[in-house]
Amino acid sequence: MLHVTCFIIFFLVLINKFVIIYNQPLNKMFLKQTLLFFWEVAKIVFLALVIVIPIRYFIFQPFIVKGISMEPNFSDSDYLIVDEITYRFRAPERGDVIIFRYPQNLSEKFIKRVIGLPGEIISLEGNQIFVVDRLGQKKVLDESEYLNNQTLFNQTDFLLSEDEFFVLGDNRQNSFDSRSWGVLPKKNIIGRALFRVFPPATAAAYFTAPEY
Repeated sequence: MLHVTCFIIFFLVLINKFVIIYNQPLNKMFLKQTLLFFWEVAKIVFLALVIVIPIRYFIFQPFIVKGISMEPNFSDSDYLIVDEITYRFRAPERGDVIIFRYPQNLSEKFIKRVIGLPGEIISLEGNQIFVVDRLGQKKVLDESEYLNNQTLFNQTDFLLSEDEFFVLGDNRQNSFDSRSWGVLPKKNIIGRALFRVFPPATAAAYFTAPEY
């Protein structure tokens, strides 16, 4: 926002200079037209800021993928648009790819896939994920829609409380996720990956949660 403020100050100073010159007898018509031009530009800039700033900070924001933890579905340097508004109306769903603040360092932003939902028990056994839902029903999570078989390493169970999620990177052998640092609080979630802008070969891909 600093650069925007500097631009506005510069613009006001510029107008003041034109006003001083305008009061002189020469070139009144030229200066009048110039002032009108800058006034129109100022209105356009103001309207653009009024529209863009709320969208940028409250509805959508960009995110650049760093690292290989979400391969093969998301690669390093992918430029994504994050939907920040959907989760104000519904909870994250299993399979959603989300962007969130790392619980142990809120200045860092991660991208992972939601695997476990509040109130569930998540069991990792070899290359399988077992989900025990709120009703006590147990099922194997079928991720074949977006993953090849990958080893999950150690057998571990995670009990999720209210407003807690279990997240994993798609590249299970190269992902720093809930297996390492624990569950994800809902309050840390920024939004869900909506679509990809860059690279061009995969741009405009719209992301939806898989069917399990």
